[in-house]
Parts: sequence; structure tokens; C-alpha cells
Amino acid sequence: MKKSSWILAVIALVAALALVVQRTQRSAAGAPHAQSTAPVQKLSTEGMKPVPDLVLKDLNDKPVSLKDYAGKVVLINFWATWCDPCKTEIPWLIELRNKYNDKGFEVLGVAMDDEGKKAVQPFVDKERFEVNGQKLAMSYPVLIGDSDEADKFLGGIGGIVGLPTSVLVSRDGKRVKNTIGPVDPEKLERDIQGLL
Repeated sequence: MKKSSWILAVIALVAALALVVQRTQRSAAGAPHAQSTAPVQKLSTEGMKPVPDLVLKDLNDKPVSLKDYAGKVVLINFWATWCDPCKTEIPWLIELRNKYNDKGFEVLGVAMDDEGKKAVQPFVDKERFEVNGQKLAMSYPVLIGDSDEADKFLGGIGGIVGLPTSVLVSRDGKRVKNTIGPVDPEKLERDIQGLL
């Protein structure tokens, strides 16, 4: 791994640890988890730019296009099996996907491992994540990343500068939010609710 990749991985790890500590402190203080009594504000996509299409292969070598998810709110999450902050947020993504999938929300996990499917398939098959007291597999589609495709897709934000990197896309295909580093699950949930 290049020195710059290591530096970005360390920065992302520190950000993930800070988010985990913050969530732990909120839980210990009795703060509610992602459940606000305030009404959800609908998010407008007026003036936002459409995202370019993204076509990658899934773990069965079948091409998957972002256009296949037209009409859904989609979180595209660029991650890697070696990335600890990425693994920290996977349970949050599983929980949000399970909670909102039937309302029109999907997560697409784009694995950016240099070894491709050879590294990703065993990870997805073996790893289980603690979600609401259960050990669950990744419940959302996992695609094998391609650096050129990722750079074209993320060109508006400078490409991949660290992992994880997530892009929230509205039902009408507009880029709503970019997140470099782990997502804040509570903010992400409010955004999802505002788009559904």
C-alpha cells in the first residue's frame, strides 16, 4: 500500500473512533438512537447535480448499474475489507438498509480492494456484524470497485481521497450528500427519511 493510502487510512480510523466514542457517550447519557420526535423535513433536490451512471460487477460477475435503482434513494458506499472505519459503519448500513429498504432505500457497497473479488468474496461470506443483538451478514449488494469508474463517479468531489467514502443519491438521481470517512448514522437516517 502506498504511503498516502496509509495516511488516509489512519485519518479515517481516527475519525471512525471519534464517532464511535461520541455515539457511546450519547448512549451512556441516555440519548435516543436515531429516533427524533421532531418531524422529518423533506429534502429538496432542486439545483443539485445528477450523478453519472456507475456500472460495476457484483460478486456473481453480473454488471450492475446505478440506473437499475432509478426511483430509489441510494447510498453508494466505497469501502475495503482492510479498512477498519469501513467495518465500523457496516452494521449501521445494514440496520438502515433493513429498516428502509421496503420504502425505497438501497445501499450499494463498492469494495475497493486491490485484490478485487478474491479478497471481497471470502469477507462477505464469512463476516457477521452485530446489529440490534443479532449477528448479520451484509444485507446489501456488494460490487467490485474499479478505480477508473470510481474516479469518474466521484470526479465532482475529487475522486476517492479516503475510505470509506459515501454518496447519497435521491430518487431522481441527484447527488444529495458526500461523506468522506464514516457516516453519522443518525444524520444519515434523517437524510434518508427526508428523501423517501
